[in-house]
Amino acid sequence: MVDKHINNPKSIKYYVKEYLESNRDEIENKIVVDIPAGNGATTEILLNLGANVKPFDLFPEYFMVTNIKCERADILDKIPVDNNYADMLICQEGIEHFSDQLQVFREFNRTLKLKGSLVVTTPSYSHLSAKLNYLLLENETSKLMPPNEIDDIWMSDKSITNEIYYGHIFLIGLQKLRVLGKLAGFKIKEIRYVRLSKGSLILFPFLYPFILLRSFLTYNRNLRKNKNLSMSRKKDVYKEQLKINIDPKNLLSKHTFIVFEKEKNIAELDFRNETLVKDFDSIM
Repeated sequence: MVDKHINNPKSIKYYVKEYLESNRDEIENKIVVDIPAGNGATTEILLNLGANVKPFDLFPEYFMVTNIKCERADILDKIPVDNNYADMLICQEGIEHFSDQLQVFREFNRTLKLKGSLVVTTPSYSHLSAKLNYLLLENETSKLMPPNEIDDIWMSDKSITNEIYYGHIFLIGLQKLRVLGKLAGFKIKEIRYVRLSKGSLILFPFLYPFILLRSFLTYNRNLRKNKNLSMSRKKDVYKEQLKINIDPKNLLSKHTFIVFEKEKNIAELDFRNETLVKDFDSIM
């Protein structure tokens, strides 16, 4: 065991291990990309479950599993595998470090097979305590300063690479993760509850009625907009967003854990809607 935290219920690694073990049948003999692989804790779990694992990291020097090689990869450039290569891709505690998150999702799409699973975990920016801390300090927690160039340059070593491993500069909430996934050809299969944020639980009875009211008012208001767009199309999008916004588990969960499914290849995506698009003459 390269990381004792996989058995600690306070660690996200514990919940990733729990998820993977509960989906053993979908993982055994399948190709799984682990990026960023970190110290190799998840790679080790996947190997034990019979997966064909390909670990990558910007700094593979930290990788501790000895019976498999972790290759260096900058995900903003390219994961060094063929198109439609993997059955599953795990991005554990990575998305909050990447500056161009839409490009990252597009690279996930390129790497995964159709119907392949994308597992993303990241510190939650959507539970109530995090929302309050963002209001007060523009940060995920009251214990830290807002993101800055002292605390959030986690690794910079030009003898290895010119790339910088950033800290939690690019934290992201559930709604933005959802839309980035959609724009890159994914749908949400599951949002998993991880563990309770005690601060959010204290805030919940005071804030939830306002969240509920405001969410439904905004939902109904937007259904009345864009009258040329079909009601069914608007409901498909807005109802999914509404459910995310008012689900207590999302407002109370200490960590974000989302499982996506690849619906389409990038080349097949088309978001143009003739009823909404204005020609350039009318815009100018």
